[in-house]
Amino acid sequence: MGVSNSYLSRTEVQQLLGVNPFGLWRLVRKYDDFPRPTESPKEPEEVWDGFQVYRWAAHTPEFAQRGAVLLRPLPEDVAPGRWAGYKDTVRGPALDWHTALGTIRLVHCDDRVATDIATEVAGRGNPDGVAVVCALYGDMSFHGPALVAADTAHPGIEYEADWGDVAALAGQDLPWWPDLLRLPHLIRAWEPGAPAVVAKVPANDNEKILRRVVGNDAFDVTSHLAATDMANDIRNNRIDAALHDNEIFGKEGHGERRNPVVIAAVPDTGHHPLRSDGDRQVLEAGWLGLALSTHPDAVAAIEVAVGRQPDLLPFGALTEVPVRPGAISERWAHRLTMCDPTAAHVVLAQGKKAEAFFLDPLTDMPVLRTVADHDGKQLWRFYAPLSLPAGDAELASVVLHHTVWVTTSDGHLHPAPCTPSEHLWWGNGYGDRPSEAATVINLLLDDLAATPNLREHWNAPKGLTALLNEDHKQGTELTRSTLLHARMTPPRTR
Repeated sequence: MGVSNSYLSRTEVQQLLGVNPFGLWRLVRKYDDFPRPTESPKEPEEVWDGFQVYRWAAHTPEFAQRGAVLLRPLPEDVAPGRWAGYKDTVRGPALDWHTALGTIRLVHCDDRVATDIATEVAGRGNPDGVAVVCALYGDMSFHGPALVAADTAHPGIEYEADWGDVAALAGQDLPWWPDLLRLPHLIRAWEPGAPAVVAKVPANDNEKILRRVVGNDAFDVTSHLAATDMANDIRNNRIDAALHDNEIFGKEGHGERRNPVVIAAVPDTGHHPLRSDGDRQVLEAGWLGLALSTHPDAVAAIEVAVGRQPDLLPFGALTEVPVRPGAISERWAHRLTMCDPTAAHVVLAQGKKAEAFFLDPLTDMPVLRTVADHDGKQLWRFYAPLSLPAGDAELASVVLHHTVWVTTSDGHLHPAPCTPSEHLWWGNGYGDRPSEAATVINLLLDDLAATPNLREHWNAPKGLTALLNEDHKQGTELTRSTLLHARMTPPRTR
């Protein structure tokens, strides 16, 4: 979103201002505020910022009629414009106003469309006499929504325009739709004086995926409940977003004058809010069922959950470790059980080609073997567990090999547990310290079965953090006694 940059050659500046080379030489000396040339980002010759020249012309009486249409001084006692209906454009429906400066076409889209539409209009010969195309900038300005404009005379030069100026030229408040209700049929149906339409906020792709799971008898009731809960949360968030947009963009403006904005649509809140945030144990059981499923709908649902609420899923951070004979990971790999891929495996792969699929029988974590993009060497790719099976065992040591590994007093080996949104590392972090790993180790020293919470990892014991901040070699083992000693020892001050 925003105003795109444009650059003009010397010849293009002359054409825009209607002067010859001598005329350009003359006005550079006549006007101290004439924009200076700059180095071209692509060409060896000097160029001018198109917007600066266009704005300068609009503010300079001698060249005002060659400057940006909506930056020129407004005529005194400007005659009110009139609404001219909607026009379908290459970027959706727009509303036209016939004004004293020509037809202004307002497109209710904030995806850098002003230049696209002005170029298309000019290329068709401009049958509707459009002088300028305005599109939403995606932000709020002093007198209403911010606008980016492009004139059909010079569609490649974009500039910011004032909503209040456009409204003054149109002679009426201008309609505005919240982002999620910026629907073509609503824009086409609008007329001046029409009340705000109550409209249903359309479902996005994520909600559709989850509703599809709810309607699929291949899944059990807990999976239906989990998918319904997240789908309802998405719908509630989208309705709240539309209400918030209307509140922000429809509020009174700066000073005593209100913004000349007409809210054209409001979200249907007849059943809002839908029930969500259900029993966490039920939701986690439902997502576990989906993670273990082999149905394509389960894959799509898990992908939604990974991006939206990964803490409901039964696995932690995505981790990669090279397949290396003799490494600590080889010992772990010997216990893996080969299996058919589940939804969790497919999401774990993230489009990478998998050579084989596995399950860790002690933690139930999905694992796959793949190859690295940069060198083609084999990798173990897996989700870290959220917690470890402990029994009566305790942490015996930690091994540092591309992640943190935990050996236990009963002879087992595990990737250290981690939350879905963090990662475990050690060494010089160029100012950042490995307090996440220190927090996990500190917790497991006291309770091997504990589930880490890394929201306040910066409060990890300073001695443990200092130990892990050292650049240990791959495969370094830190015994329990070493870790306990570090936990009790304050780091040395420099």
